[in-house]
Amino acid sequence: MAPTASRLLIPFMFLAALASCKEEPKENNAVIPVPKLENDCYDWWQRHEAVLAAKGKIDPEIVLIGDSITHYWGGEPQSPGAPRRGPKSWEDVFGGKKVLNLGFGWDRTQNVLWRLGNGEIDGLEPKWIVLNIGTNNSTGTQNARENTPAETAAGVEAILTLLKEKTPDSKVILMGVFPRGTKANDPARAFISELNSLLAKIAQAHQLTFIDLREKFLDGDGKLRSELMADVVHPAESGYAVWAEALKAEIK
Repeated sequence: MAPTASRLLIPFMFLAALASCKEEPKENNAVIPVPKLENDCYDWWQRHEAVLAAKGKIDPEIVLIGDSITHYWGGEPQSPGAPRRGPKSWEDVFGGKKVLNLGFGWDRTQNVLWRLGNGEIDGLEPKWIVLNIGTNNSTGTQNARENTPAETAAGVEAILTLLKEKTPDSKVILMGVFPRGTKANDPARAFISELNSLLAKIAQAHQLTFIDLREKFLDGDGKLRSELMADVVHPAESGYAVWAEALKAEIK
C-alpha cells in the first residue's frame, strides 16, 4: 500500500521538532560584568564599599585582584568574617609596601569586570598589579553556569584589556590558576590545565609576566600537597609562602 500524505509528514515533523530543540549557542557570561552572585563568609557589598573608601588613602604601589585565594591572604581592606591565612608570607613579600587587596571570595571573571568598571581601580596608578582569577568559573550554581576554559580565558583577557585602559603604566603579573581537588584525576584539574595553557598564550600576546605554580603545590603523583593547603582550594600559610617567593622574584 502506498504511504498516505499524513504518514509522509511524520518523519519531517519529527526532524523539525528535533531541530527546534537544538540548544542555542550560549552567551559567554564570563565576559559580562555582574556584581555579587554567590553568598560567602563576608559581606560582598560592604567589601566593595570598603575598597572605594580605602583605595585613595592607601594609594597603592601594588594591587592584587582575584577571588578568595587572594582575599584570604591578607592586607587591606579587611572583611569581617573572612579568614586571614597568610599573614607571615604577606609581610615577607609586601612588608613596607602600600598594597590594596581586591580579592573577593567566590568571585568569577564577570564579578571582577563589574568591580573594576565600578570604581575599584579608578584614579590609581599602581606600579604592579597581580591578577589571579578564574578558578570559580569552573563551578556552576543556580546563579551562574559553569564556563569552559576558553570562555574563562576570554573573561581574563577582558579584565586585562580593562586594566590597560585604566592603568596603562602598571606592570601586570598574570597568575596561572592554582590546582584544586585532592587527586590528579579530579575533574577540575583538566579545566585548570587547559585554562592555564590559554592564559600563558594571552600573557605572551600582551607581553605580561605569567607565573604558573601548579607543580609547586603537587607531589610526584599529582596529588595536592596537604601541608601547603588549608583545604582542596585555598593555600595555608606555607602555601602562601610559595606564592610570596614567586612574587618576590618579580616585584623589586
